[in-house]
Amino acid sequence: MSWSELTAPYAFEFFRNGVYVATMAGALCGLVGCYVVLRNMSYIGHGLSHAIFGGYAAAGLIGVNLFLGAGIWGVVTALAIGGIVRRRPIGSDAAIGVVTTASFALGIALVARYGSPGRSADSLLFGNVLGVNTSDVWLVVGVSLAAFIFIVCAYRPLLFTTFDEEVAQATGVRTTWVDIALMIVLAATVLATMNVMGVTLIAATLVVPAVVARMLTDSFSAMLVIATAVGAVSGFVGMNLSYHHDLPSGSTIVLVGTVFFVVAYLGGGRFRSRAGTVAHAH
Repeated sequence: MSWSELTAPYAFEFFRNGVYVATMAGALCGLVGCYVVLRNMSYIGHGLSHAIFGGYAAAGLIGVNLFLGAGIWGVVTALAIGGIVRRRPIGSDAAIGVVTTASFALGIALVARYGSPGRSADSLLFGNVLGVNTSDVWLVVGVSLAAFIFIVCAYRPLLFTTFDEEVAQATGVRTTWVDIALMIVLAATVLATMNVMGVTLIAATLVVPAVVARMLTDSFSAMLVIATAVGAVSGFVGMNLSYHHDLPSGSTIVLVGTVFFVVAYLGGGRFRSRAGTVAHAH
């Protein structure tokens, strides 16, 4: 394939917007996904996307802004999950399963009964990255900047809370507020990237880059950088491959991330041993 053929789709604004959003969404999910994976809450991305679908349907029914309503619904759901886990002897996976599945079922029932408000339910369920517009691009940019600023400013409290919550509390970290803030960022991330990946694939974009990074390094800061890069590259490459091979964009992005996973799985031990050798040399 010639260079002109590779770059031909960039003549279209819808494709450029799709590439911008897919790349930024991949980076955002990779960054936030590190905290999800290290907290053993990988299921929450899948669960929150389902819950937000319920909020989307409910917002359309009562006549409020769809993104505002779905966003508030997602934040409330995330906080409810955290509250249930803290107050009852229930595992996070069980709480996520109960709360988010009920919300998703409500959304399906409302769409079936009253129809889909705004965008089609199929595009939300499976993603429609080529249908994004300029406002979608700015939404992902805004959420990405907010998430980055939050993680930089709250780096140490997040680090302590993620690895040892009891020690964090003993040293004066307000872990409850840290958890609440992280859940709000996570809900915003899921909401902003839903148009790109769809409800069914968001969990993979949150988890795969972080898992790849975890297999390649034992350094938390390096893990954040690697996961962000893997997510961004997966989004960019997957978006281009999907266009040239006429494949669903969300699925292709996940498959590119899976290739990274396979490579990291097969060569992760060697990569980490080399990193350890370099560290000892210094």
